[in-house]
Amino acid sequence: MFTGRLRSEIPPALISLGNALMTSGARLTHLDLSDNAFGPDGVKGIESLLKSSACYTLRELRLNNCGMGIGGGMVLASALTECHKQSSAAGSPLRLKVFIAGRNRLENDGATALAKAFKLLGSLEEVHMPQNGINHPGITALASAIKHNPNLQVLNLNDNTFTKRGSTAMAEAIRHLQCLKVINFGDCLVRSEGAIAIAAALREGLPFLRELNLSFGEICEAAAVVVAKAVRSKADLEKLDLNGNCFGEDGCEALRDVMESMNMEDLLGSLSDDEGEPEEDDDDDGEEDEDEEEREDEEDAEENGVNGTKDVIEDKEEHHCSSELWSFLISPSAEKLISLGAKRIRLIEQQVDVSDASKASEVFLKISSVYKDEPEVKQAIFESTDALLRKAFSNSHSQSYNFISSLMVNLGLLKSEDKKIKRVTVLPGHLFALEHAAAQQFFPADQADVLETFVSRNGKVFESCCNARDALKTTLVKRTTA
Repeated sequence: MFTGRLRSEIPPALISLGNALMTSGARLTHLDLSDNAFGPDGVKGIESLLKSSACYTLRELRLNNCGMGIGGGMVLASALTECHKQSSAAGSPLRLKVFIAGRNRLENDGATALAKAFKLLGSLEEVHMPQNGINHPGITALASAIKHNPNLQVLNLNDNTFTKRGSTAMAEAIRHLQCLKVINFGDCLVRSEGAIAIAAALREGLPFLRELNLSFGEICEAAAVVVAKAVRSKADLEKLDLNGNCFGEDGCEALRDVMESMNMEDLLGSLSDDEGEPEEDDDDDGEEDEDEEEREDEEDAEENGVNGTKDVIEDKEEHHCSSELWSFLISPSAEKLISLGAKRIRLIEQQVDVSDASKASEVFLKISSVYKDEPEVKQAIFESTDALLRKAFSNSHSQSYNFISSLMVNLGLLKSEDKKIKRVTVLPGHLFALEHAAAQQFFPADQADVLETFVSRNGKVFESCCNARDALKTTLVKRTTA
């Protein structure tokens, strides 16, 4: 409608349209202004209409490809909020069901503003916001909002940038959405850690899921297998799209075999655009979408230190951290662990901060690194790791999944987008402690399955620990088949 028009001509035209609808006494249920390049100023042109009684009955709002930008997104969010407020005062709250605003350059600020409106509405059944340049802050805000829309059935955020932070936040959100049928997170840089978090949410719920798109997300083969196993119970599933990830020929075949073993091979989409296995030293330093996260991580590092003992326990002075425990975590040794005596369990339970899964996994590896095949040492290690895992796994299912994911990153089984995380040298003690934990059934069967999948597909990592690896695999298989 506005192709070739001056920018100044657009708002008066939309204002005239809105005034006519308001004057006529219309009660709109659908408003579709998609594919009109009216930009941020155009949103101001429909602002009065969206706030008016003509839109109290609005059920579908379609503003796809309108070039709204950040400013337009914020104006739109404000208008929807005001409409809900006024309609509620009139006794008939706005019950918007379908919101479509793809290709609008909303970015983080626009998405965050709209998220506040979505949280207030609570009535959404479909949200389509692809290609909007939204990174993890905006994705996290949207995740927080959609949890308050329990009837959501379709969520399309294709071609935005999740990374690990956005993926884990979204995984936590969709866990609450039992009506969700279609998830499109294709081309969102979900990555392997994010895929595992999403798989955890799939195992817990989403019984009516029909479509899952995690294509072009830099997901490795083992993580894809975890996702595939997570949809096993979805009776309504019609399509699983994992195209364009990093499997390699053997990985693609392995994924097909897994789907076939579940009689779901026909539901797996094409893998023709697979990117191949990632190189061992792949470097993503040039990716612009991570610049902001790297800056934030650098700031955190300056304040707290990265991956250091200072970070793995809560503030020493505030919580009166035992100097012996502090000493052990700085420089672990079997002698120091034993010298803590019976109080080590209490110290770990009271003072180790497990709210951050990466910190908890680091403590686990520090404890298990001092393993010796001596009864006193083994007892001290297993009592300590048991105490840690009891605390780490006492909250949510997702927290224990995060622990498993962080542990696999530290062991080099899973590539992390955080380049500051250094892999540890895998020691037999790490695997024996994990085998003990699996035997004690700290890991639910589905999480044991995740760990077994990665252990089985990363033989090179464990070349120096073959006996411990085999013992761990045997115990994990028993847990998954129990």
